[in-house]
Amino acid sequence: MQDLHLYNTMSRQLELFRPRTRGAVKIFTCGPSIYDRPHIGNYRTYIYEDILERYLRYLGYKTRRLINFTDVEDKSIARIQQQGKTLAEVTEPNAAIFRQEAANLNIRLPAFIPRSSTSVEAAVKLIKVLLKKGYAYRHRRDIFYDPLKFKGFGKLYRLDMTAWPTRKRRFAKDTYPGRRWNLGDFILWHGCRPEWGDGVCWETELGKGRPAWNVQDPAMITDHLGHQVDISCGGIDNIYRHHDYNIAVIEGVSGKEFAGYWLHGEHVLLSGRKMSKNKGNIIYPGELVGKGFGCGNIRFHLLRTHYRRRINLTDRKLAESRELLDDLQLMVHTILDPGRHIKNDAERYAALINDLRLDFEQAMNNDLDTGDATLSLKENLAKMADFKQQHGINSKQAAETAKVLSGIDSVLKVLSL
Repeated sequence: MQDLHLYNTMSRQLELFRPRTRGAVKIFTCGPSIYDRPHIGNYRTYIYEDILERYLRYLGYKTRRLINFTDVEDKSIARIQQQGKTLAEVTEPNAAIFRQEAANLNIRLPAFIPRSSTSVEAAVKLIKVLLKKGYAYRHRRDIFYDPLKFKGFGKLYRLDMTAWPTRKRRFAKDTYPGRRWNLGDFILWHGCRPEWGDGVCWETELGKGRPAWNVQDPAMITDHLGHQVDISCGGIDNIYRHHDYNIAVIEGVSGKEFAGYWLHGEHVLLSGRKMSKNKGNIIYPGELVGKGFGCGNIRFHLLRTHYRRRINLTDRKLAESRELLDDLQLMVHTILDPGRHIKNDAERYAALINDLRLDFEQAMNNDLDTGDATLSLKENLAKMADFKQQHGINSKQAAETAKVLSGIDSVLKVLSL
């Protein structure tokens, strides 16, 4: 395997990637909350995660990737109450939209996507262990996790635990807005409330209720991947509260390190402001398609910038990406259209093919630097097109070029090969 380096949020350093099992990688990628449909900022995260898995496969690794649907939470219950619908009526259309838009954007999804509503027993199993070990406790009908009981709580965010209040405080919502920390105990289990309506509570060994958001991901992870993965991914907002809660739950149960590497993608900005459903400044893939930007164009634009850098989404920038992608595809078409019996400097052209592959891999091995990868692709294709114009390319050389380009596009999925 090649020397892939990834920026690990846990260490705040670029690290050589080595999975726990040689040649095999387990990946968890946070999926959408399907009380609503995903926006373009969400899809930027799913695209970099897709590229991560595709590049690992390019390098020869076997991958097991889990992505999940969050379907039962405070927000979906609020939608049920507002719209007078069932859980399925609220969430199923959004799940279908996600699957279709992911396919349009060439995001490869696992065949099976678990949901919080299908992982209740797994959540109950984890909570029972946490209760037994003393990390969790009952308070009336609910169950909470006391972070002060878990050594190293907040280590991903690097939370200053000396500022933690000594007075007991409980935070009973699934999520809280913004980037502040909830300095207190977080909820694991919601005892059932009559006002929630039907279909969102389960009869379990813990009583009638539902798992809180903070235990849902750990339940699905441990049920399908076990207690340890190689890479855990998400958007940068997951560093605040969410991923440290996952660590506390899973490592509290197993006593082992959950993830060896943590990756977090930056925001997409719209007119210079963070895209957010709460702020109402969001845009969906279909709206961009309606403006004349194809799904391939959208994917290419979102991957042109390194996943740990912000993107300011504008029509002008999208148009620039569309023009560049058109140029790349035209150069590919031109290069792969060979002559028949052309004799040229075969050694020189072989070096150009080698540079095409090596420059791509060098960029990708540097923390999935798709920006540099696309830049090197443009430069190397231009050199090859110039060579062809001057000397021609025979069918064998075209086939060798196509093989390298096919490998590159198995990762980027923008060249329409």
